[in-house]
Amino acid sequence: MTSIWDRGNPQLRDLAVYEPGKPIEETARELEVDPGAIIKLASNENPLGPSPKAIQAMRAALEKAQLYPDGGGFYLRSALATRLGFARENIILGNGSNEVIEFLGHAFLNHGDDVIVSEHAFIAYKLIATLFGARTIETPSPHYEHDLEAMLNAVTPRTKMVFIANPNNPTGTLISQIKLDQFISRLPENIVAVFDEAYFEFLDHPPDTLRYVRSGRDIVVLRTFSKIHGLASLRVGYGVARRELIEVLQKTRQPFNVNGIAQAGALAALTDEAHQRETQKTVDAGRCYFQEQFREMKLEFVPGAANFIMVNVGDGAAIFKKLLARKIIVRPLKGYNLPEWVRITIGTMEQNEKCIAALKKVLL
Repeated sequence: MTSIWDRGNPQLRDLAVYEPGKPIEETARELEVDPGAIIKLASNENPLGPSPKAIQAMRAALEKAQLYPDGGGFYLRSALATRLGFARENIILGNGSNEVIEFLGHAFLNHGDDVIVSEHAFIAYKLIATLFGARTIETPSPHYEHDLEAMLNAVTPRTKMVFIANPNNPTGTLISQIKLDQFISRLPENIVAVFDEAYFEFLDHPPDTLRYVRSGRDIVVLRTFSKIHGLASLRVGYGVARRELIEVLQKTRQPFNVNGIAQAGALAALTDEAHQRETQKTVDAGRCYFQEQFREMKLEFVPGAANFIMVNVGDGAAIFKKLLARKIIVRPLKGYNLPEWVRITIGTMEQNEKCIAALKKVLL
């Protein structure tokens, strides 16, 4: 019998599988401890948990769980459009913003096309490009930042899309408005530029990429309810683009891709500004604490703008294992070609202090 790979799509054979942060439950089983004893600082989750308003709305929505959800997400898309100053037709919902990235692949990528990303960018971009048979061009990342000039120089006649995460994951670096404006002014208009802004709400003075959508450019802005809203388990993200581009993406979307309970939770979370402010306050304080501690420990780190921080610990995989034995989960970054580094999510101050205490011991 021939191998199943001889019949499967050839680009799948060598496609790496995305590995998320190690789950709490899996770690608890391995260490034979209660899950409550594990501190997870690996997946950039909200340290305060979900919005209380979202929890209340989801409980109410459970009473109608026998019904299919609104396949068009009318109320959530309308609320997002009102908040952002767009029409509902400018918004598409995804089962997490990752699904919107997949919509883009379905809509625009063919075998032999090019996609441009920055070195150390979120690995999902490369995985989606490979899935559709496109080539990923990775440009250098000096000082762990996007080199927009290098990205422009990497454009080829086959370039279909360019991805820019801002702030970037896993480095946490932020691109200024001036640099973004200069980049867009020189990017060929036939290329779709995707701005992944999963951590947008953590910024005090965020750059405005929606202005490019308003000007009619083929720009897609991605955002999510997984981070500051604390709804990662629900998988709700969205994309903002000009109406005609959204119409194309809607053709690739499966019916009922965002469930009704998730829509209800996201809609309520959007109104809970107090929870968002408290989350940002907690993250800001935790970021300052980690940076002070790393300076005292003489560890190289990247001053980030999101709810995580990247630090050089010499051997990321080894330190990950040693911290894991102490019931603390961080994220090793070998898969991002950063083997000396780990990414640490900012947690509650108690979690942050325990992490630093453990890190000091394992680095002895």
